[in-house]
Amino acid sequence: MILTDRIAHGVAAGDVTVAYRRWTDTRGIKAGSTLRTVAGIVRIDRVDRADLEHLDVSAAGYGSRDELVSTLRGDEAVPLWQITLRWIGPDPREALAANTLLTSADIDEISTVLNKLDARVCWAEPTLYRLAEQPGMTAAQLAEELPIDKDALKRRIRTLKEHGITRSLPSGYQLSPRGHAYLAATDPAQRERVST
Repeated sequence: MILTDRIAHGVAAGDVTVAYRRWTDTRGIKAGSTLRTVAGIVRIDRVDRADLEHLDVSAAGYGSRDELVSTLRGDEAVPLWQITLRWIGPDPREALAANTLLTSADIDEISTVLNKLDARVCWAEPTLYRLAEQPGMTAAQLAEELPIDKDALKRRIRTLKEHGITRSLPSGYQLSPRGHAYLAATDPAQRERVST
């Protein structure tokens, strides 16, 4: 389940407490599970059958019933579900990404991750250097210089984000402070750039 940026921020602010979706199968969405969103971690508290006549429009973050209904995808014959949502805190990857005080163990861990990622196809380290030079590059732009296609690269960059090395932008990616600290600690040229 994906929440739009506006709805995710609404959940974080406490203004949005439910979402509606049409699904034939809800096995992938369970009460107690969590979602990573742009606004942090959102918990799914409940998943209940719903009907179009009893939508909680304001709790879903919409100004009118018509506006909410226009966002529902799928055939009307597909069951409608109300998902009760609650913000439980910031994404822990953000705290990791913001940490620039790297120990030698942190540096070794990141190096190990990059070496594993680059074992078959060299893309991870070149991606870090390109983002250091040009923040905001998209997967399509990065893929032009790498032996990997855009869609595969997008999936792989998520691994860098998991380790707090990169951050997603509305369009493209950038190195996180942790990513910059790693390059500064392992590459004299990058260290010189950071200090000037």
